[in-house]
Amino acid sequence: MAQTASAATVPTVLVVGDSLTAEYGLRRGSGWVALLQQRLDSEKVPGRMVNAGISADTTSGGRSRLPALLRQHKPAVVIIELGGNDALRGMPLSMTRDNLAAMARLSRAAGARVLMVGMEVPPNYGAKYTQEFRQVFKTVAQAEKTGLVPFLLAGVADLPDATATLFQSDRIHPNEMAQPTLAANVWPALRALLVKR
Repeated sequence: MAQTASAATVPTVLVVGDSLTAEYGLRRGSGWVALLQQRLDSEKVPGRMVNAGISADTTSGGRSRLPALLRQHKPAVVIIELGGNDALRGMPLSMTRDNLAAMARLSRAAGARVLMVGMEVPPNYGAKYTQEFRQVFKTVAQAEKTGLVPFLLAGVADLPDATATLFQSDRIHPNEMAQPTLAANVWPALRALLVKR
């Protein structure tokens, strides 16, 4: 009985994301979300990671499925890793921004702290768009008072020759070797949200 009660008090961390979260092309349990669970366990920080990543998801998709996820999991923390597919599909930046802000507000209204995970687009999108897309995540995080990881793929996508060593053959999705770096990028912000509860 005591075991059940203590399990119920472990805060849930809900990760709403796209293929980068959903372990696309990876062995199950080898992605950054699973590695964060291992880190929580090893550092004895109470937390249960729930991976709600869906490959090809957009901020519109995430926004529409978030209310049901919040009801189902009752998370203490919501990590939002979406936006990359919006850019690939040429969606207006204003739509991406509005969707991310709405997700942050929905999560907060459900009693969760929010961590926004930023993405960047390749330079071939043009300097202006690249800069404006990067800024979307910072703007939302600031306006909605969420935590922020500026760039999930820092230390991976911005390295010379990274596509040869840290990406799958599609040159879009990081491989298994890159996942510890992604987890390390998210860990400090996640730990801060869980520890200050």
